[in-house]
Amino acid sequence: MQQKAWRGLRQLGPGLITGAADDDPSGIATYSQAGAQFGYGMLWTAVVTLPLMAAVQVVSARIGHVTRRGLAANIRDAFPRWVLLAVVGLLVVANTLNIAADIAAMAEALRLLLGGSSHVYAVTFGLASLVLQVFLPYQTYVRWLKWLTLALLAYVAVAFSLHLDWWAVLRSAARPQLALDHDLLLMVVALFGTTISPYLFFWQAAQEMEDARDGPPQGPADVRRHLRRIKLDTLVGMGFSNLIAFFIILSTAATLHAAGVTDIQTSAQAAEALRPLAGEFTFGLFSLGIIGTGLLAVPVLAGSAGYAVAEAAGWNGTLSARLDRGEGRGFYGVIAAATLGGVLLCFTPMDAVRELFWAAVLNGVISVPIMAVMMLLASRPAVMGPYVIGPRLRATGWLATAVMGATVVAMFATL
Repeated sequence: MQQKAWRGLRQLGPGLITGAADDDPSGIATYSQAGAQFGYGMLWTAVVTLPLMAAVQVVSARIGHVTRRGLAANIRDAFPRWVLLAVVGLLVVANTLNIAADIAAMAEALRLLLGGSSHVYAVTFGLASLVLQVFLPYQTYVRWLKWLTLALLAYVAVAFSLHLDWWAVLRSAARPQLALDHDLLLMVVALFGTTISPYLFFWQAAQEMEDARDGPPQGPADVRRHLRRIKLDTLVGMGFSNLIAFFIILSTAATLHAAGVTDIQTSAQAAEALRPLAGEFTFGLFSLGIIGTGLLAVPVLAGSAGYAVAEAAGWNGTLSARLDRGEGRGFYGVIAAATLGGVLLCFTPMDAVRELFWAAVLNGVISVPIMAVMMLLASRPAVMGPYVIGPRLRATGWLATAVMGATVVAMFATL
């Protein structure tokens, strides 16, 4: 029994890492703001987005595994060049802003715990992330990323350290009482955008591509077995991601919203606000969770930008490339530019947190056309061969695209 469970855990990889990276410090800030501003009224979003998010991630993972190429390479061959440039350009901008917000949140969380200079911590986190991506072997790197997902359990511990009326929580999640105004729709787009994010599509497709390329040639039975593994891995990863999102909203709703604190702009600010309300233990767990998730998310953000630009330009883009052999210079150059660009933004007078929130909104907006492109790719025999997606996955994927699109249209209509 234990051996069977261990084999099951070993099958978890790209889907689990992708799901955990979705709950990055910028996501934590957005979830915290949702809980502080709307209380339990936003818990439903973590439930609704789960099947939609899982369907879209399964589609992206299947494309990467079956074609053994990333999303940008497939878009480059199947669509006009302006589509490719628009998608990759928006992705790089959103990812760099996200990296800046994540590193700033990690640095501020460590400053709250230890004191010192947040700028020094920001540079340290940025350089450490970059060095690990460039010089650590891919398989070792991914194995460490998988263990970092455990940092997210801190948010479950936070919720269970509070005294909650769980029946009230479940009622609010199932039957939220909310008025459909612009502020609410803007928050829903931000939540959807930070949950169903383009960088997750590109990252998981690239990781499945890496695994497929490193493995032996596959027959039809092997491909079907791997597609089942992808489905399980993705469902577990997205379920884990949305569970953590649920508990972050729940924790901040039960403490900050209940105490009248309704405007939280950063994940570090959320941790600081929790200290007098929920105690030092809760504050410490929340702060350590920010740092752990940032260490996981920054490489995913930078790596997905690297994969997208390298594939768009026709470069060799893989984390298995060795710089000492002259391999992957362009790919690692993009990763370095995105990471260091994010670090530099931490030193500007710009309000990184507002940029973070609007980056989440931007992710929600640009996810719609990217999801539509992915659904078209996954449905084409010319791209997928005999492994085009089935009717149920196709219907759920297009439903996710329609829900995202309708939410964005409603947000703009209520401006």
